[in-house]
Amino acid sequence: MTHRQPLAPDMFDELCPSSLLPFRFGDKWAALVIRCLEDGPRRFSELRVPLRRVTPKGLTQSLRGLERDGLVSRTVHADPELRVEYALTPLGRSMLEPLDAACAWAAAHWDELLDARDSYNAP
Repeated sequence: MTHRQPLAPDMFDELCPSSLLPFRFGDKWAALVIRCLEDGPRRFSELRVPLRRVTPKGLTQSLRGLERDGLVSRTVHADPELRVEYALTPLGRSMLEPLDAACAWAAAHWDELLDARDSYNAP
């Protein structure tokens, strides 16, 4: 098994610009899952650390949707113990550049997005 740095628990804090994107990559959590898999395969329990706001059911549904769309692969390893890893496919890896552009756009328009949401929610 390849040793990777663990995912940071605060990778997606409450003020993450990704939560303000007015468009989505797949379902609600797909862009965050793709970002978590950017540096290599991860187990479900590893993904749960930075994605703690996502219910296990929601994460499972997101992973299945990404797998269905050919963006994520699911590999079962049986040696020495049973484990499942998720990884970006080449097609999924091709989503990183547009995702970076979307995140940069959200960061550049952060104040405008917050102001628009505040005025929409104002009584």
